[in-house]
Amino acid sequence: MRLTTLALLMLPTLAGAEEIAQVGVDWIGNDIVIEAVADPVVGGVTCHLAYFERSVLDRLSQGNWFEDPSNSAIQCAMTGPVDVGTLRPGRPEDVFSEGRSLLFKSLRVKRIYDDKNRVLIYLAHASELSEGSAKMSMSTVALPPDALGGPGAN
Repeated sequence: MRLTTLALLMLPTLAGAEEIAQVGVDWIGNDIVIEAVADPVVGGVTCHLAYFERSVLDRLSQGNWFEDPSNSAIQCAMTGPVDVGTLRPGRPEDVFSEGRSLLFKSLRVKRIYDDKNRVLIYLAHASELSEGSAKMSMSTVALPPDALGGPGAN
């Protein structure tokens, strides 16, 4: 038990998501869920993540009880002052992760700082234990000259 607790404490702290809306897409109750995810490290950037959530009726009829599709879309915007001073350019960092199946599959958002072009890149993708997935979506946030940290900052 102590080893499990220690392992959980060592995981990076990821942003929590706030559900903004659910959009019904059919008569059996499948939805597209839209969540707001604030970047916990940079601050001043909020991403809106959309993904498909299967209904109980769909799960019963399809026989795949414990898994949602990996498809997602992401759009990010500057919503306040941005500080990139602690970021390492070109290094993908976890911002958000949410399970998409009982085990082994998750929807992730990673941040990559392009220091040369003064842009934050946010990549939403599926992560699976045994097979990678080509399903992804990307959004960029151009940084103003007054963003804290990096070249061009005051």
